[in-house]
Amino acid sequence: MYHYSGSAVQQAAGSSAGLLDRAKADGEAILFQRCTWCGTAMYHRLLCPVCQGSDLRTERSEGIGTVRHSTVVHRNTPSARNVSLVEMAEGFVVRGRVMGPLIGIHSGDRVRLSTVKDPVRGEPVFQLVDEPYRGWHH
Repeated sequence: MYHYSGSAVQQAAGSSAGLLDRAKADGEAILFQRCTWCGTAMYHRLLCPVCQGSDLRTERSEGIGTVRHSTVVHRNTPSARNVSLVEMAEGFVVRGRVMGPLIGIHSGDRVRLSTVKDPVRGEPVFQLVDEPYRGWHH
C-alpha cells in the first residue's frame, strides 16, 4: 500500500531540477540504489547498510563528486595508475580512476564523471573540475 500525499510536491521538485535531464541526454551516468525506508544512498548493494532494508530503488547520479582517498597503484598494471574513492553528491562512495597527473589528485578535489566504464578495468573514470565554485559566483 502506497501513500500518495507528497507525490505532487516530489514531482514538482524533480522536474524543476533539470540536472537529471542533462545526465539522461548524454547516456553516461552512474546508477545507484536508494533505500525506500531510510533514504540511504549506496552503490551495488543488495541490502541497505543502515537499516538492512531490501526495498531499494535505482536512481541516476548527476556525476559530481569529491575525492575522499586517492592512491597510486604499481602492481598488476603496465604503468602506474590512480585508484580513488569518490563520494558522489548523492551520498554514496564509488571506486574509480581520476584522470590527470598521479601526484596531482588529492582528497577534497572535486570531480565529475567522464565515462561510466574504463575499457580495461570496468570502473568509472572521473576528471578534475577546474573551477569547483564557478556556479556560486553569479
